Amino acid sequence: MNKMIFSNLVHRPFRTFISVVAVAVEVTLILLIVGLSIGMLTDTKNRQVGIGADIMVQPPGSSLLMGVSGAPVSIKIADRLRKLDHVVEVAPVVTQLSTAGNLEVIDGIDLKSFEGMGGPFHYLSGGPFEGPNDMLIDDYVASSKKLKVGDTVETLNHPLRISGVVEHGKGARKFLPIATLQDIIGAQGKASIFYVKLDDPNNADAVVRDIKSIPGMEQYGVHSLKEYLSLMSSSSIPGLSTFINVVIGISMIIGFIVIFQAMYAAVMERTREIGILKSLGAGKFYIVNVILRETLLISIGGIVLGIIVSYAARAGLHQKFQTLPILITPEWLVRAAIIAVIGSMLGAAYPAMKAAQKDPIDALAYE
Repeated sequence: MNKMIFSNLVHRPFRTFISVVAVAVEVTLILLIVGLSIGMLTDTKNRQVGIGADIMVQPPGSSLLMGVSGAPVSIKIADRLRKLDHVVEVAPVVTQLSTAGNLEVIDGIDLKSFEGMGGPFHYLSGGPFEGPNDMLIDDYVASSKKLKVGDTVETLNHPLRISGVVEHGKGARKFLPIATLQDIIGAQGKASIFYVKLDDPNNADAVVRDIKSIPGMEQYGVHSLKEYLSLMSSSSIPGLSTFINVVIGISMIIGFIVIFQAMYAAVMERTREIGILKSLGAGKFYIVNVILRETLLISIGGIVLGIIVSYAARAGLHQKFQTLPILITPEWLVRAAIIAVIGSMLGAAYPAMKAAQKDPIDALAYE
């Protein structure tokens, strides 16, 4: 049977190739788009952890995705937070989402308090702000945009000089003096988020309760680092789970339609062959088994090709867009493979049943 199945696939090489490519497209679509979604989420988590804060305080209604939403509030809240027990440092930060050219979050920081969270920046070249119109960028931005210390970059419609290139992993990828960003967006005396450093991370839960007990701050988003990491998942980000499910659904439809068309056409072309097999004693299960095993081989070929293409595309995209994180996990490799097999088998189910139900006499008489 295995030899016959392989011969069937080789007999129509172009159709087999198209079917394999269709399954590969299905797998690649899942791995790249889901990988991009999860990669961006994971990258956001890692960069927030890299700041070194133990607690994050946001205005009411703010999104967990830093810089995406949240109306700024008075920067004087930092003074109230500094008075709490176990608080060592408070860093107010203004975040601004920029859509000019690339989608990016820009942080306005007070350098001293910000570095008090997890230590000073690691400067790869240049140094700290020297004036109000200076900015820091991380090494990914510098490499992808071919920027260096001393270059002037148009940011938020303002010319800013790059004073330093820092190692990535501490919040945003671009940093401005907090007063400068406040002036640019018209939010003088405001902040979007407050990072809090404690004398001991084990005191985080107690300090969170103290912050929420401050009059007027009951509705603020106050999260310990541990809680923040647990909340940053695809299920907690509005619309992300739905988006992933839509991508999976579209991918399955692609695989289903192509496999259905290929297997249905194959059954029609092999009507006489099926009649011969049935006249020689092949039962319905045997015919269904042949069709489904052909489909499984096509699926396996498509899965392997899809995984290879996905890794190649990820490498190419990272080379071109270094700030674009695509995370392909073993879990999603398995999921994509299972989804591809299920979609292919569903597409082959009707043609297989139709082939099994053919009357051998009618099939032998088929021209």
